[in-house]
Amino acid sequence: MQPVVEAKQVNKVYGGKGNVYTALDQIDLTVQEGEFVGIMGPSGSGKSTLLNMLATIDQPTSGDIVIAGTSILKMNEEQLSIFRRDRLGFIFQDFNLLDTLTVRENILLPLALAKMNIHELERRVDEIADKFGIRQILDKYPTHISGGQKQRTAASRAIVSKPSLILADEPTGALDSKSATDLLESLRDLNEQDKSTILMVTHDAFAASYCKRVLFIKDGRMFTELVKGHANRKEFFNKVLDVLSVLGGGISDVI
Repeated sequence: MQPVVEAKQVNKVYGGKGNVYTALDQIDLTVQEGEFVGIMGPSGSGKSTLLNMLATIDQPTSGDIVIAGTSILKMNEEQLSIFRRDRLGFIFQDFNLLDTLTVRENILLPLALAKMNIHELERRVDEIADKFGIRQILDKYPTHISGGQKQRTAASRAIVSKPSLILADEPTGALDSKSATDLLESLRDLNEQDKSTILMVTHDAFAASYCKRVLFIKDGRMFTELVKGHANRKEFFNKVLDVLSVLGGGISDVI
């Protein structure tokens, strides 16, 4: 396997002149091709800051981040914009769909921006809609579908361009339990069948139990990690809960 993400000695410091806050402290992280990795930690631990760095939304104070063999810190804004479009897929808690576009058009958007052939566009959308079970709503607008359908639409849009890395930020946070389970099972299938590389920040131990590996952050530092190995999902869920109970910082903040 090839590394898709390599973060080396990443630091993020805010403020100055005696009023300094360290959000990330000497973070090292490697995600191999085909992994499904979760990131957990108490509120304020730095997990969202780390995701923003990997998403090229923010830059570290020091260190280096390499994605798909390219150092993202050496790019200008135009290069970063193209890199996000071609290499990264995003799934957000609040869906970020455009209400004036149909489900099909929302999914198509990244490919349309890349000026892909129309026949290939349609084939790719139909294939992904089948994966996420939303073929029957392709011509509906986001205001006319459920939260679970919106999130599966957002997930379809994230993977339609076949990105090197899918970044998911609390993707189940706004969903009911059934919709959350449906989405997580779809992401797991995507990872296992298509070998998609997924990095998911979550506060939810149930969501984390679908990952193959979970990293825990506390006070801006890597605290520990769990590898699922041959454990079943329920066994891994209990292991995640055990680490969260040790991690502290208010258990309600992390589950």
